[in-house]
Amino acid sequence: MAVPKRKHSNARTGSRRAHDRVKKRQIAYCPQCSTAVPTHSICPKCGYYQGRTVVEHEDA
Repeated sequence: MAVPKRKHSNARTGSRRAHDRVKKRQIAYCPQCSTAVPTHSICPKCGYYQGRTVVEHEDA
């Protein structure tokens, strides 16, 4: 079984992990009701997505 000959330095380990952080979700605004919505998701307020109403929203 292959075993590393030497320990990796902290700088090498840190540079490998540089892209492992959790990134923020991108936020877009609904063109119909101007609510902040994560990208590629249906607007929870009006049900609008990709230029049409996908989910009918009942006003209570």
